[in-house]
This record gives sequence, structure tokens and C-alpha cells, in this order.
Amino acid sequence: MFRGLFLALVLVLGCTLVPGTRASDTVTVAAAANLVYALEALNAAFKQTEPATAVTVTMGASGNLVAQIKNGAPFDVFLSADLDYPLALIAAGHAEARHLIPFATGKLVLWTRQADLPFDSVAAAVTAPAVRHLAIANPAIAPYGRAARAFLIEQKLWDAVQPKLVTGENISQTAQFVETGNAELGFVALSLVLSPKLSDKGRWLEIPALAATPLTQGAVLTTRGAANPAAARYLAFLNSPAARQILTNFGYGLPDAPNVK
Repeated sequence: MFRGLFLALVLVLGCTLVPGTRASDTVTVAAAANLVYALEALNAAFKQTEPATAVTVTMGASGNLVAQIKNGAPFDVFLSADLDYPLALIAAGHAEARHLIPFATGKLVLWTRQADLPFDSVAAAVTAPAVRHLAIANPAIAPYGRAARAFLIEQKLWDAVQPKLVTGENISQTAQFVETGNAELGFVALSLVLSPKLSDKGRWLEIPALAATPLTQGAVLTTRGAANPAAARYLAFLNSPAARQILTNFGYGLPDAPNVK
């Protein structure tokens, strides 16, 4: 009887797997929200090289994703909007330094869909009387929001725009505020406004990068992911010519490709 039950259980478990796919051929990715559109293209390209590997993605603000990983969320790969959050995971013992790579450099832009706003400079745009709502991502958990705040402070505009600020939980939600008209302006990721969904909507000004708030985006394997060969292959793919071309198409800068271990 017990032998029969055991064989039945084996058959049930076997039927839950896609033919030709091992249980280990699954990669769970936690990704910063600026990657939402680029990641669709990246994962499609990865699928062409590894059709038997399933990739599942959770998007969010980098700081929120770090908190989830520290609390046991089962992610193999963390794609952050900066290097600080992956380093925090490493320091807390939830990732390994040898599995950390910079894979892209993000760019911040000021974006509007309002045709009648002054847009010759950032200062003219954000201080225009017609701008009642200026969207930024939450600086406490989103690197793009932190970069926007640092730029406004450096330009001595932070105090002037305080009454207008509306805060998105992540950079994707911040872009939604502008897209839907709930904010006349927003500091968003260039990768979002260059996406097929938004590329023909509105105008944008690129914000100069500040040395104090670099948007060097880091990818790291979690301690769980370090034991998953498919996750290691995914990390290596991010520095392949195909992946780097996709990232370029979405407006990212590219660091030198490191050796992935």
C-alpha cells in the first residue's frame, strides 16, 4: 500500500514539471522598477538562449525589495537601481560580494506630457506657476528619487518645489503620475520614457549625473541564488552583447563588462 502511494506521489510531482525542464531551471528575479520595460526585452532574449529556463519577476523600489529579501523572500537575483542596496545585502549576509556586478548606468530625466509648459530648463519648468504637482520617487527607498532630490538641492530648487511634490512608491508609479496627468512634471528614468509605451508621449530633459548619487545599477545573486546554476547563467547573460544592446536601446549607459563568477 505504501509503495503504491509513493509511486502515485512521484507521478503527480513529475506531471507538474514542464517536459525537459528541471526544477532548478527556474530563476526568481527581484528588479528595480526602472527596469520594467527593459526587463521584458531582456527576458525574451534570455529565453531564446535558454528556452527551458523559467524566469519570474517581482518589480518594486530597490529598498523595498532589499527588505523582502532580508525577510526571507525567495529571490535568486536582485537587480538594483544602485550599488548601495546590493552592498547592504552582502553586509547582512544575504548575498555574496563575488556575485555582484554593475550591469547598467541609469539616467534621470524630467518628463512632461503638457505641451504648454515652459521647458527650456529644469528651473523654469519646476517653478512654473502652471505646475501644481511635481512627481518624484520616494527618496528613502528609490535611488532615482534620491538622485532627483540631490539634484534639486544642488540646484537650490528643493525648498521652492516642496509644496508641489507628490511621491511615488517607486519610479514606475512616479511615471504613472505624469502619464495620467495627476502630475504635470516628474523626475523619472530615461528607460521608461524611451519604452515603446511612452516614447511618443511628451518631452523630457536629461538631468546631469551627480557624483554623490550615481545610478550605477547592480546585479547580485542572493545566497539562495548562489546555489542555483540557472541564476548564475542569468547573471552572466546580463553582460552578453545581446543584453547590453537592449540596455543601450533603453537609454542606459554601460559599465565595462566584468567577469561573472
